Amino acid sequence: MDIRLDGKVAIVTGGSRGIGRGIAAAMAEAGAKVMITSRNEETCAATVEDLRASTGGDLAWVAGHVGKGEDMQRVLDGTMEAFGAVDVLINNAATNPYAGPVIDIDIPRWEKTFATNLTTPLVWTQAVWNLWMKEHGGAVVNVSSVGAFGTNAILGVYDLTKRALIHLTEQLAAEVGPAVRVNAVCPGLVRTDFARALWEDGRGDAIAEVLPLKRLGEPEDIARTVLFLASDASSWMTGHAVLVDGGQLVSLS
Repeated sequence: MDIRLDGKVAIVTGGSRGIGRGIAAAMAEAGAKVMITSRNEETCAATVEDLRASTGGDLAWVAGHVGKGEDMQRVLDGTMEAFGAVDVLINNAATNPYAGPVIDIDIPRWEKTFATNLTTPLVWTQAVWNLWMKEHGGAVVNVSSVGAFGTNAILGVYDLTKRALIHLTEQLAAEVGPAVRVNAVCPGLVRTDFARALWEDGRGDAIAEVLPLKRLGEPEDIARTVLFLASDASSWMTGHAVLVDGGQLVSLS
């Protein structure tokens, strides 16, 4: 299936590295006009330059903190100025400032994790709904995690936010249809800098060995599913959380 997004405009938060960069590349290759945002200007600029060269796509960037309203507004204004629409929103930006038991977390890091991973996707979705999608329609894809489906000794707080993000996906899907579809993708362990502590120094090989598909994920694995969920190929899907985990949840113990 040749999935296309010709004529569509997409915003990808956390779009300069890792999974976000992979998503931006896939969308540009599929014909979308893509706005990426993340905090570092140099990284944003370099990513857009690289993706323009590799995909031949139409991309732009605005640097900013996804959790700051004024920065979000600059991204939205820049998108409308450059491309004149917001048809697709990918809520990919996330943080994980704490690793350890939930019972021991300090409240500032708890609140930071929930603010970035749950409140921010809501605020961005509200913004694009009011700006464009309420009248013109569109698609939102939230990046959750396989961790939403289980417990974890050190990632419990992060996984809690990703579980809540799935429920937010379902709730918004029920509210904003039929004009807008809202779905989520739930990656397993992907080789990115964000997850480096989980897979470097051979740890990733041990994890891959117990997966049915015998390898860790790459950003392109997640990007292809996001592209499907953002496109008309999934036009009768909303409120779903799609696992892309190499079979982690069905691995034999």
